[in-house]
Amino acid sequence: MYYLETEQSFDSAHFLKGYEGKCKNIHGHRWRVVIEIQSPSLQKEGQTQGMIVDFSRLKEDLKEETDYLDHSLILEKGSLRPETLLALKEEGFLLVEVNFRPTAEGFSRYFYEKMSEKGYNVKSARVYETPANSASYGEDSHG
Repeated sequence: MYYLETEQSFDSAHFLKGYEGKCKNIHGHRWRVVIEIQSPSLQKEGQTQGMIVDFSRLKEDLKEETDYLDHSLILEKGSLRPETLLALKEEGFLLVEVNFRPTAEGFSRYFYEKMSEKGYNVKSARVYETPANSASYGEDSHG
């Protein structure tokens, strides 16, 4: 099996509704996202001969996903009152609503799925919330 790995980062704010501790407040992170893809074989011809994919394509596809979240306030849907959400939108803040609790674990699955949707055979997605703390997500290919 062959493996390729690339990474991107983005800055954003989030909070954890219902959390008892500091993370219940809006705070920011420099999130680091590492994607590892896999293939049992390499391209046999053309410009990408001897590669799984061109690194530049893989990097750009991940960058597209991280750029979408960069410098935003990431919210779990339903975590703010409608009037609060409206006020933030009226102020022009970049808000991204997600269907999961915005934790490192949630983001690792999010990026796994986003890159899989782009056609990559993703082995794992690792998301660093801090330089020393990360979560990863991968699916068992054996059922």
